[in-house]
Amino acid sequence: MAEKIRLQKMIADCGIASRRKAEQLIEEGKVRVNGRVAQIGDKVDPASDKVTVGSRKLVPQNSRKVYIMLHKPRGFVTTMDDELGRKCVAELVDNVEERVFPVGRLDRDSEGLLLMTNDGDFANRISHPRSHVSKTYRVTVRQQVTEDMLAKLSEGLMIDGQMTLPADVNLVTKEENRCVMQITLYEGRNRQIRKMCEELGLDVIRLKRTAVGNVKLGMLKQGEWRDLSDDELRSLMASAQISASRQKRAAKAAEKAVYKPYKNNKKNNKQGRN
Repeated sequence: MAEKIRLQKMIADCGIASRRKAEQLIEEGKVRVNGRVAQIGDKVDPASDKVTVGSRKLVPQNSRKVYIMLHKPRGFVTTMDDELGRKCVAELVDNVEERVFPVGRLDRDSEGLLLMTNDGDFANRISHPRSHVSKTYRVTVRQQVTEDMLAKLSEGLMIDGQMTLPADVNLVTKEENRCVMQITLYEGRNRQIRKMCEELGLDVIRLKRTAVGNVKLGMLKQGEWRDLSDDELRSLMASAQISASRQKRAAKAAEKAVYKPYKNNKKNNKQGRN
């Protein structure tokens, strides 16, 4: 009997979506296993179980793993199929032999580097929140950007009830009615840069992702894609591993910082009683 695997892994391995997106599809009741609405935690045998996402039957892929970089133009949604009939990135990679899906997101009004793959494990590793793989953006705003604004963007702002992680922020050009910044984030919250700028009264008129980790968009033209090199792939995997380790060390340091005063207070209380 074949070993069963998690349902979201099979969906990702078939090139339908990343594991996180697959879990969302399952939660929305769009996935069925042998005619039954699937649940989170279900396991399947890819060789014998019939799995459908919507009206599409999944067929296990034995094809090679593909890792590409797409220069997404503005006006395209980051999805392989859009119920509202909007232009989606699937149209830009329809000449890729294997079926690929996006790693993470770029909103409709943003442009730039978008990774795509048919490797669910890779997508999960790069896009998982705890990986904190850096993403660099060129951000153009209408208003003047002050030193105080740069400091706040860098140190963190409260958006959606939660502080953003520290970011690397530099002013690239400053004109009368237009400023350009380079911002590197270490987290991937929804429309984060736009919300951060909005918090400071800045109106974003152009947002372009120029790098993920050490992998840069370079001179790739809008709407075109290319394969990642072996060096770029290794660099991304290393970035995910290093960032995750760094996050663990930071969490341990924060835990110790909270615990130490408690120990000291306890010691001081003892001395006070003597």
